[in-house]
Amino acid sequence: MVNKGVGLFVCVIVIVLDIIAGILGVKAEAAQNQEKHLRLWLFECKEPSQEAFRLGCGAILLLIVAHVLANLLNGCTPCSQDETHKASLGRQLSLLSLFFTWVIAAVGLGLLVIGMKANHKSNASCGLSHHRFLSMGGILCFVHLLFSTFYYVTATASAH
Repeated sequence: MVNKGVGLFVCVIVIVLDIIAGILGVKAEAAQNQEKHLRLWLFECKEPSQEAFRLGCGAILLLIVAHVLANLLNGCTPCSQDETHKASLGRQLSLLSLFFTWVIAAVGLGLLVIGMKANHKSNASCGLSHHRFLSMGGILCFVHLLFSTFYYVTATASAH
């Protein structure tokens, strides 16, 4: 278990990193939308945006760092199924929020990577639309913030 003061400081850092990652994801979507594109149903031809690519890379990096810090924060040890059923409600909520933190981070990272890769090409491309992937990934950074904070609170409360 991490010292309470250090844990709180790291929690604030995770909050700030997730907020900045979310903002970068939304700004990357805005930069992508400023480029020329022709859209027909699910197919789209567009010019890549280097600005959207850079902002997407930044959002990915910050989400990864925030996720690693949030998971190292309390050192939650995996439990067997029997231990989980016998655990207190606080411990069960902590494990549930840890699970959701992993799921949200995985989906958010996937969306950000898809949106970023769509802007990596050096010339215009046509294919399936990657519309709103960057902004959805950015929004999931904010959701990651909520579950990471909830994880910290429940893990800290169940430890005492």
